[in-house]
Amino acid sequence: MNRPTPLVPLRYLDIGGRGPEDVVADSRGRVITGVEDGRILRVDGLADSAEARVEVLAETGGRPLGLELLPDGALLVCDAELGLLRVDLTDGVVRILADSVLGEPLRFCSNVVALADGSVCFTVSSRRYGLDQWIGDLVEHTGTGRLLRLAPGTERPEVLLEGLQFANGLAPSADESFLVVAETGACRLTRYWLTGAKAGHAEPFAENLPGMPDNLWRGGPDDPIWVSLAGPRIPPLDLLHRAAPAVRARAARIAVRAPFRPTGTIGALAIDDSGTTVHHLARRHSGFRMVTSVCEAAGHLVLGSIWERGIAVCEPPVPK
Repeated sequence: MNRPTPLVPLRYLDIGGRGPEDVVADSRGRVITGVEDGRILRVDGLADSAEARVEVLAETGGRPLGLELLPDGALLVCDAELGLLRVDLTDGVVRILADSVLGEPLRFCSNVVALADGSVCFTVSSRRYGLDQWIGDLVEHTGTGRLLRLAPGTERPEVLLEGLQFANGLAPSADESFLVVAETGACRLTRYWLTGAKAGHAEPFAENLPGMPDNLWRGGPDDPIWVSLAGPRIPPLDLLHRAAPAVRARAARIAVRAPFRPTGTIGALAIDDSGTTVHHLARRHSGFRMVTSVCEAAGHLVLGSIWERGIAVCEPPVPK
């Protein structure tokens, strides 16, 4: 991979809530995000931190993670505690679309996309660890992540793919012939075919990424897929993943009890439908840590973080 381009922050916007884990942009360039206390927020006025306005749109009562705006103006929410939700942004009404799969409570939903045929596809990061112990899954390397689909008019999700290493971000190809799934624990993107001769088959899409991929975002079919990198690769962790399961399990028990502080290295990739990296942006010694999402809004690149109390507004990359 070529040398990264510097990621240039312009301003930091405190939004009055910790952990804006996912950020998505609406057609007016406003950013929508969910924070730790369950609120769904909309941020306007990105051009000037002094004029930025934060509006509360809804409260899920849980912990919102991945978001997806629908054509009718509603919002799909992956809630780590409650399951897959639909939120009406006009009145704040929250409706549970799915809270179980195959008789198992639906927990740790991560990212979601809505397809043109009415299907809703979403990821579950881990079936063994909850959000509060997410680092345990990355250390143990459980491979219990899933890709699920809720078909139109149904209430029970089906499992499309399992055995994923901390399944996280999700984005469709331009023609919706396949989905791209981020596997945070494997530092790779996986392609799952929806149509054609390979329908139902999964294969590598982009491997050996320079960091741990988190949420994915695509503004439109003509845009690349933006990949947030929550942290750099950790060589000792890569080595641990080759150890025996019992060794990894013991290490995970220690990890979930140890204090955690993310590094100051952040980054983002833009990847096209062939798996080619269009942009690689990175910054070391950043004051804004653990970038878990990225989107384009109002001519800027906006970063979200499960760690911070706000969002970062950055210069967009120079078009190639």
